[in-house]
Amino acid sequence: MVTTDTNASQQPFSTLAAFLAGIRIVMVNTTLPANIGSAARAMHTMGLTQLTVVAPKLPIDEDAYAHAAGAKAILDAVTICDTLERALQDCHWVIATSSRQRHIPRPVLSPRQAAELMVTNFQNLGDVMIDSAHPNWQLAIVFGREDRGLTNEELQLADYHIQIPANAEYGVLNVAAAVQVIASVFYETAELALTAKTAAEKSIDLTFRQQWDEPPISNEQRLQLENRLLTLLENLDIYNPAQSKVMPQRINRLLSRLQLDIKEYQLLQATIAKLLKQ
Repeated sequence: MVTTDTNASQQPFSTLAAFLAGIRIVMVNTTLPANIGSAARAMHTMGLTQLTVVAPKLPIDEDAYAHAAGAKAILDAVTICDTLERALQDCHWVIATSSRQRHIPRPVLSPRQAAELMVTNFQNLGDVMIDSAHPNWQLAIVFGREDRGLTNEELQLADYHIQIPANAEYGVLNVAAAVQVIASVFYETAELALTAKTAAEKSIDLTFRQQWDEPPISNEQRLQLENRLLTLLENLDIYNPAQSKVMPQRINRLLSRLQLDIKEYQLLQATIAKLLKQ
């Protein structure tokens, strides 16, 4: 079923769920229904539910649903509008995607900058939105046509423009891929700011080598060394392939952590070869 009006579900304010519930993905004048379906799938992956399509050239069809995969509910509830103005009429902020500067530019943000700005705006609303007649915030992120993006007139409806960093020689993304990139950044930024997770809790304890005086070994060389070590351990009756399935994983992780250079690799290979001859 396709609806004609969108109302975000009521959510307690200042939560990740409420932040995501207020984000509306707006696709303008789409050519291929498959792109609508793929965008819905990208949204579902990142917890977004509001999808509005402005004057699509073709109706949402079986191809769109096939590309949506598990996001059928988003397509079932999609809002179809005849104009972009109507799609944005109840939004508090509008961000438009654009791959180039225009004659009368708006502030241009990266996805990360836009996400941080909107999370801050969301947090600052607090009690104001809870006590108002419209307790749900609304942010629209507008995506243009597959072949030529948004017009200058459409871009003027936005508060900010957002550009995805890309290859300067070919900075062109499929619209569904652009939805995925931006939605992912917004989700990650909001999750860190609005949940109990701290930066320390989300960080990974990584080991990295700070100084190199020789080139690092290749993945093929690391696997060769892993196999030689396992052979040595088996010969020394330390490792029994039939009894230990974990040992290869531990050796693999150990070598990954060591980050050997080519000279160190050659030294270990020579040492193992010597021990295997004994």
